[in-house]
Amino acid sequence: MDAIDALQALGWDDQFAALLATEAPGLVAGRILSEERGQYVVASGAGEGPASPSGRLRHDAELDPTAAWPAVGDWVALERPAGDGAAIEHRLIQRVLARRTAVIRRAPGDRKLPSQVLAANVDVVFVVTSVNQEFSVRRLERYVTVAWESGATPIVLLSKADLTDDLEGFRLQVEMTAPGVDVIAVSAVTGQGVEDVRRHLGVGRTVVFTGSSGVGKSSIVNALAGEPLLDTGGIRLDDARGRHTTTRRQLVRLVDGMLIDTPGLRELGVMDGEGLATAFEDIERIVVECRFSDCQHKSEPGCAIRAALDGGTLDRGRFAAYEKLQREAYRATLATDALSRRAERRKWAVITRDVEQHMRLKYGSDR
Repeated sequence: MDAIDALQALGWDDQFAALLATEAPGLVAGRILSEERGQYVVASGAGEGPASPSGRLRHDAELDPTAAWPAVGDWVALERPAGDGAAIEHRLIQRVLARRTAVIRRAPGDRKLPSQVLAANVDVVFVVTSVNQEFSVRRLERYVTVAWESGATPIVLLSKADLTDDLEGFRLQVEMTAPGVDVIAVSAVTGQGVEDVRRHLGVGRTVVFTGSSGVGKSSIVNALAGEPLLDTGGIRLDDARGRHTTTRRQLVRLVDGMLIDTPGLRELGVMDGEGLATAFEDIERIVVECRFSDCQHKSEPGCAIRAALDGGTLDRGRFAAYEKLQREAYRATLATDALSRRAERRKWAVITRDVEQHMRLKYGSDR
């Protein structure tokens, strides 16, 4: 396999090639396979090898950490290898190419914490929830909202399907919670649904598995691979949840595509209103029927939301979750705007300092 074929197998295409030529001419492309404590493994046309961010990239990340800092799945621009380009040679990551999609985590309870890119340039986001005591409609709403925000296609996987006698009941709850999202029941034990999941793979395609700790993400990955690539844990007897096993994000290459497994998350905040509107499309359709466009759904006449709640066609718990996530998205937008303003001020402070230094060198301190 030559260098171009190797890159295409990783998902490289003409759009990314144009980005590289525009954003980082003269450098070579690579894709982040894993990250742990700031050290990366990158695959390029020459093979796999260790890499770390350059000083320039670290500086850029101070201005915009979410966009500039590399994440698993990112396409990056690497310095050209010395000599024949040995694959094991340590490389410097000079730039992160613009992402096509990105699953971004934001802690819902602390606006001061930075956002974190969980996976970049994915085609499908599998939201995994198990059919036991772990199943939570409110948690599922949150994960599906974040999946829609990513720009990729969300699909819900009902894992551990062999552990329930009421699979259709769980499926119905998911369909009501995530309208328009495909649902696949999966059992890594019996093999149920594994081939349905595999149909979303393909050469050059990338999928990511998200969900709480212990829902069986790694078991599904191993079933797709046909071998134990990732560690798995058994079921705890006290709460029927699996033991947490994945401790880092990593891109796994299979014969028929690529997948990213992520550690389970205790908290997951939403970023903006766009994904929220898609995840709660059923409520958004009701909202447009309100008499007033700025209706607060409290005491305004002609409120379609209150009519739906009173008539029982809209679940009160779902609407309460919608309002909660709306407030969260609004706060996230304000925090993002504040961070952008601070980053812009820092950028111009650096520019001003550089200009003043240049003027002193050219004209002296008494200009």
